[in-house]
Amino acid sequence: MTLIYAVLIAAQAQTAAASWEAAVDSLVKREQFSGVVLVARNGVPLTERAYGMADREAHRANDLETAFNIGSINKFFTQIAITQLAAAGTLDIDSSLARAWPDYPNRETARNVTIRQILDHTSGIQGNIFAAPPGKTRHDVRSLNDYFDLIKHEPLEFTPGTREQYSNAGYIVLGLLIERLSGQSYYDYVREHIFVPAGMTRTGSWFVDSLPPNTAIGYTRGGERAAEAGEEAPVTRNTDFLPGRGSSAGGGYATAHDLLRLLNALRAHTIAHAPAAGMVGIAGGAPGLNAAMEGDLQGGYDVIVLANLDPPAAGAVSRVIRQSLGLAPPQPGRRRG
Repeated sequence: MTLIYAVLIAAQAQTAAASWEAAVDSLVKREQFSGVVLVARNGVPLTERAYGMADREAHRANDLETAFNIGSINKFFTQIAITQLAAAGTLDIDSSLARAWPDYPNRETARNVTIRQILDHTSGIQGNIFAAPPGKTRHDVRSLNDYFDLIKHEPLEFTPGTREQYSNAGYIVLGLLIERLSGQSYYDYVREHIFVPAGMTRTGSWFVDSLPPNTAIGYTRGGERAAEAGEEAPVTRNTDFLPGRGSSAGGGYATAHDLLRLLNALRAHTIAHAPAAGMVGIAGGAPGLNAAMEGDLQGGYDVIVLANLDPPAAGAVSRVIRQSLGLAPPQPGRRRG
């Protein structure tokens, strides 16, 4: 019976793959998808395909080892790091920011906001981390302190805990808190405590002007202007939209295989104090980049989609795969970026 069931499941997965691959091929032809798709079952790849160009000007195609900007998926690493510091007794997640960071420059914010509220996007901390420093460009934002300078004096947008509002600025604060409490740079901490234990060798926050080989360039139809311009808007590099380096709020790079290694590490409990793979349902997006990752879906499936085009390039493909596999919509309570 077990063998018959396994054969039926394999046949069902093969039929589903043919369905979603045809749908993705159609999206590629319409220039609505470019990237990598990886579908795994029980931690082992079932189907993995690369589409489109990593660098159009250099005529370099995406392949299965191309690294993509994963946007806010980086927030997941920040969440794990904070949880690890709390487990070590270095931090109380339910304490005020002031207790963990006594000389925080905005004293009202520090007294009234808890670490948990920042994690949950209910803190009221806001500010535009996508701005350029006065007299400089976005490429001059190259450290967490550079990001913090853009938002540190902003008042709270609402009373902490009264509502939920997505906060990139809050995750810059968390990244700097990790640095203060660990004695390491944020980038070194997540590499040592998350990437290395998971075997993620092609994941990191690299400088925009020194990306390693086989990294995808992002292409956009204009970011917020895209909706007005429509699909016929010209596709251009997203380089001007990018900071000099990604942060604890987003903008790092990873391959699809590295993200599968992450999910497998969560299942194997090789990353200290990390959530279960079944709690992972996260995405990231900005002009010229979109990524989606979901672990331990019904039937033991993992779905990872990375794209170097505007949202919803990866999200649309992820939905097609879910429908082809007969999977339910994402469940409340799964982690998000």
